[in-house]
Amino acid sequence: MNTATTVLPVDDAERAHSFYTEKLGLPHCGTAEDGSELLGSDGGPRLQLKRVSDGKHSHHTALTFEVTDIEATVRDMEAKGVQFQDYDLPNLRTENHICTTDSEKCAWFMDTEHNILCIHESLGNKMEYQL
Repeated sequence: MNTATTVLPVDDAERAHSFYTEKLGLPHCGTAEDGSELLGSDGGPRLQLKRVSDGKHSHHTALTFEVTDIEATVRDMEAKGVQFQDYDLPNLRTENHICTTDSEKCAWFMDTEHNILCIHESLGNKMEYQL
């Protein structure tokens, strides 16, 4: 397998494109055959903004970005107008928009199309995944 592409549903491709390029700083790297916008750098993971007409979106985190300093990243993103979600649930609580677990710190926000996105910072504890 080569480069992975995450496909996100969008109602308004122009509005979503502006959000991802201006607020998150992702570079535009082309257009797919169906007209979907492609974002990301060559050789790295990509994001495809796929137009949908039904307005259906996931109710869970669709995409997460790893960062090295989550507190600074939250401040920078807020300065660009990104609004973070806060939670106060039995197994998920945020302070200053950030949830801290044994292995990572996370902060959630929505894009302009109501997709749930996350930034996370690893705390150095290895997590094992099995396919």
